[in-house]
Amino acid sequence: MSNIAQAFAHGKAFIPFLTCGDPDLATTAACVRACAENGASLIELGIPFSDPTAEGPVIQEANLRALKGGVTTDKIFDLVRDLRRDVTVPMVFMTYANVVFSYGGERFLSTCREIGMDGLILPDLPFEEKGEFLPLCRQYGVDLISLIAPTSAGRVAMIAREAEGFLYLVSSLGVTGVRKEITTDLTSIIEVIRANAHVPCAIGFGISTPEQARDMAARSDGAIVGSAIVKLLAQYGADAPAHVGAYVKSMREALDSL
Repeated sequence: MSNIAQAFAHGKAFIPFLTCGDPDLATTAACVRACAENGASLIELGIPFSDPTAEGPVIQEANLRALKGGVTTDKIFDLVRDLRRDVTVPMVFMTYANVVFSYGGERFLSTCREIGMDGLILPDLPFEEKGEFLPLCRQYGVDLISLIAPTSAGRVAMIAREAEGFLYLVSSLGVTGVRKEITTDLTSIIEVIRANAHVPCAIGFGISTPEQARDMAARSDGAIVGSAIVKLLAQYGADAPAHVGAYVKSMREALDSL
């Protein structure tokens, strides 16, 4: 069983997202450890990019803060090397295709394997163009995780059939960000996913409260939260890890109640 599969093997998965280097890498490391200690099933690490098109203002600002602080892909690789001395929770990178291109695809993915990253999410990579990265991902044992959006329509079955690691189901149209309610009809999409996918499906975009997380996880295999956690980092800075840990614990308890 792959590490990502193990994240979904013990009930509903809770998946937090952090922007690496916001406000600094030491705080990121402390937050990752707080997430792991409080029940995160899998952790998404964002590699900052200057033009993060899928992100709303909260994560865009986090990207800019991290880049202004001098964060680089190499520094993030070093962060993960340090984390992997004691953090065993599966981890995946979320970034943009240009970050991987500019670093060098083979160099990027071989380093992912070397430091113990389990997957890669590229939200700006169209499904039809994933062949640019998929062979290298498979060569180095890094799952290339596909996204399905409400606009995927007739492509849902095709994307689901070829999915690796887990499927990231985008709950709402538009960019990431906290939403008061999620009104998209996800039931019909999930039915198609269930009929075609061989991997679990987790829902992200817009989830911020334990109630929303429980509702989304009840329909799928897990819930992904980014902006609500990044907001805590913007609010508390270097003091954020304790708040992030408490938040993850509340989400874990909500999912465990299912």
